This record gives sequence, C-alpha cells and structure tokens, in this order.
Amino acid sequence: MPITSITNPLFIGIIVLAIITITLLVIVISMHFRMKKFLIDVDSKNIAESLTSVADSLKSLQKFQKEMETYLTSVEKRLRRSVQSVHTVRFNPFHGAGGGGNQSFASAFLNEEGDGVVISSLYSREQTSVYSKPIRKYNSEHELSTEERDSIEKAKLGLK
Repeated sequence: MPITSITNPLFIGIIVLAIITITLLVIVISMHFRMKKFLIDVDSKNIAESLTSVADSLKSLQKFQKEMETYLTSVEKRLRRSVQSVHTVRFNPFHGAGGGGNQSFASAFLNEEGDGVVISSLYSREQTSVYSKPIRKYNSEHELSTEERDSIEKAKLGLK
C-alpha cells in the first residue's frame, strides 16, 4: 500500500501530527505576543523583571502621593488663614448735610473662619479719619457702626 493513500494509518498519523503541530505553533505565537504585552519594560526579559519594575513604579507613586498630601495640607492651612472675602459699603455719615456725598466707607476683609479686619473711613470737608478694628468670628471687641456690621455681614455671605 502506498503512503499517500487516505486509508493508510501512517498517512492519517502524519496529517494528524501536522494539524497538531500547526495548532501548537499558532498557540506559541499567540502566547509570545501576549507575553510581550505583559512584559512592561523594553529591556525586560522575564516576568520577574517586569514585576520589579512595576513595584518600583508603585513605590515612587506612593512617595509622590505622600508628598502631595503633605503639601496640600499645608496649602489648605494657609488658605484658611488668608483673606477670602472682601466687601465695601460706601455711605454718607452726615445724612444729607452735603458734606461730600458717599465718600466714607467701611471695608471688611475676612478669612473663612470669620477672622480679619474692618477698615472704615469717615470723610468730611475738614478732615478724613481712618479706623481699623480686628474681627474674630465675625465680631469685634470694639463697638461696630451699622455700616461696619453691614460690611462684615456681606463679606460673610461672600464666603458661602
């Protein structure tokens, strides 16, 4: 019997062996491409090197994250103490006496905790007076004028 006969067991074995070989070759090539995707670094030759590279990158990112958290905490503390709202109320302290119109003012400068200062100026033709009063929790230990209280309240609304 010739080897090329379809019924010959040797021919059938060679065909089955060829199909298995081609299938295995396709699987090996597919695994090779998958392994290339898995190996992270260009110079990596095995999985251990890739995992070491990933671990190093992770440590670097964790260190950066801690540094950023520390920095942002510092910025947040400074931001709470900085002036975040300003409001100015202009008024005429002489109510119709004509002494210069609304040239007088009260300006409140507040941080988010309600601390700051209110600066007021009283303008008349003869003189100008400037006053400064510290503010703690939206109040002052010094007596506040209506315009100063109004300025503080409007600056407080600007914080929300």
